[in-house]
Amino acid sequence: MSLLQVFDIAGGAMNAQSVRLNVTASNLANAGDVSGDPQKVYRARQPVFSAFSESLAEQPGIGVRVDDIVESAAPLQLRYQPDHPEADADGNVYATNVNAVEEMVNMMSASRSYKNNVEMINTTKDLLLQTLSLGR
Repeated sequence: MSLLQVFDIAGGAMNAQSVRLNVTASNLANAGDVSGDPQKVYRARQPVFSAFSESLAEQPGIGVRVDDIVESAAPLQLRYQPDHPEADADGNVYATNVNAVEEMVNMMSASRSYKNNVEMINTTKDLLLQTLSLGR
């Protein structure tokens, strides 16, 4: 692998972490969502990543891409709130399955991964510049 491929790999990883941050922000923004109909309640979403290689000659798994964004299968929270304007005929409302603590951990992890990839790009750039200066 050449040093120039590091930019492609880190760029792809930064894109994946950016998607992860956006999905996490969407989950947190909808953490208080409730409805009387369980089909209308926001469900937590998570990105699905996979490793890939641009050609068969290269090592497998040298990059990352976002394959899909899937909804969580975790159960919704059922609350008895007969005074709520969204309550169903039985007085129940369904709350989203977003766990704010897990989402904050996801956000910190994605942010740190993004920062690590920026550092990797900067280090590679510095190594390339030092290599070019050897010829002087």
